[in-house]
Amino acid sequence: MEFDTIRDYLLTKPFATEDFPFGESTHVFKVHSKMFALMSWRNDALMVNVKCDPEDSFALREIFSNITTGYHMDKKHWISIYLQSTGSDKSKESRLIPDGEVLRIIDNSYLLVVDKLPKKHQTAIKLLL
Repeated sequence: MEFDTIRDYLLTKPFATEDFPFGESTHVFKVHSKMFALMSWRNDALMVNVKCDPEDSFALREIFSNITTGYHMDKKHWISIYLQSTGSDKSKESRLIPDGEVLRIIDNSYLLVVDKLPKKHQTAIKLLL
């Protein structure tokens, strides 16, 4: 998946905003001021950090070699997904996660964060989903 495709998808989430609290190279996506995704480039690969249920995190890391514990995040509740390489290392290309799975993981991250918001925000958001 391409950077713009993922960015656009993240911003379609109800009340999603983009912010740059860690500098212009790290795109942070929030819902009501709570992070649900971060995007940046690391070692020539597009990386997306998302919140994840600990059991799902373990299963995803077992299935996909390009999913790791969250880079600079809580290792129990966040994962990093390496999506594309801009370098010459073509071995990374063979490890890409299907687009539909990436979107499902993003959706789950968003819902995990929404479920921790105050009830009035949850209700408003769930009416839009």
